[in-house]
Amino acid sequence: MPAPVPESRFAAIIVAAGTGTRAGQTIPKQYVRWRGKPVLRHSAEALLAAGAEPLVVPIAPDAADLARDALSGLDSIILIDGGETRRASVSAGLEALAGETPDRVLIHDAARPILPQPVIDRVLAALDAHPGAIPALPVVDTIARTRDGMMTGQEDRTALARVQTPQGFRFADILAAHRAWDPATEPTDDAQVLRASDGDVAIVAGDERLAKLTFAEDFAMQSAPVRTGTGFDVHQLAEGEDLWLGGMRIEHTAGLAGHSDADVALHALVDAILGAIGNGDIGTHFPPSDERWRGASSGQFLQHAVALATEAGYRIGNLDLTIICEAPKIGPHKDAMRAKIADFAGIQVDAVSVKATTTEKLGFTGREEGIAAQAVATLIREDFA
Repeated sequence: MPAPVPESRFAAIIVAAGTGTRAGQTIPKQYVRWRGKPVLRHSAEALLAAGAEPLVVPIAPDAADLARDALSGLDSIILIDGGETRRASVSAGLEALAGETPDRVLIHDAARPILPQPVIDRVLAALDAHPGAIPALPVVDTIARTRDGMMTGQEDRTALARVQTPQGFRFADILAAHRAWDPATEPTDDAQVLRASDGDVAIVAGDERLAKLTFAEDFAMQSAPVRTGTGFDVHQLAEGEDLWLGGMRIEHTAGLAGHSDADVALHALVDAILGAIGNGDIGTHFPPSDERWRGASSGQFLQHAVALATEAGYRIGNLDLTIICEAPKIGPHKDAMRAKIADFAGIQVDAVSVKATTTEKLGFTGREEGIAAQAVATLIREDFA
């Protein structure tokens, strides 16, 4: 067994020269903003925080501006031109580090933004006893062999693993292995390159969070599994108007004045849903200057907001509504309102809450000059159980 390598400094390479066309984005996926930052920046920050110095990032020659913007403000980063293949980009990164002579190097894919510190620690620790180490996860599905659309057999999944990055190496070993690699063939990863030079590669525990962003749906799936929005609306009470609340016409001495049917309850719900998906407010989609919405039923506004949430990849988890008024009494109508709202939103009645309160005769609602409503909408990502 090789002698242990003492604790030492390490460098890192993030491979970011690809075009990422399968991701369906307008720019290469490593520069797309994801959870508030460019994808590339997430792993760059994680590696720098772990002590990587320097951090080499091979990029496409025409992506220099995108890369500088994505990594602005970060120290110890070296941008270099990548190659036409992943192997060529890694080789360029290793050669850029040759003058630095680090003891160890981590090689990571830019498309894996979440990089937990424990994975970095496990990979680096394994290099004390081995020239290479990779994080991997067990295979839990049956792996079938196929031919012409038919199953011909299956593999022993206990002997298989799903390989992730960052892959770690003793620098001298991986540099020599890349220099010796036949450029006529393309390896699947750097562990394959090291093994071709008879280097041992240890396997350490990976992490499900190290998911790779590859397709357009991956970006949607990586969005927050649960999102919440709030809404608030007020309308003035006026004589001669019909009173619509929660999608129901209620007998009262006055009704709510507005461009549409002025249903404050549904308007608050619409704003809550739109807020949860970050898509404006009710005035954005149904401006009072548009004559099409004069006297319109607010139920269609709620249906439209739900449709937009569905397009964004979310379903309604629950809707919580509070109506604020002195009169009329809301209690006798709560169940009917819940059913009406559930019908508009396409959800079960038990996912809708309707509550009512007064302001103890205080303010404009206490003086019965108007009615207010506030709402909370919880949305759940469609693929999230």
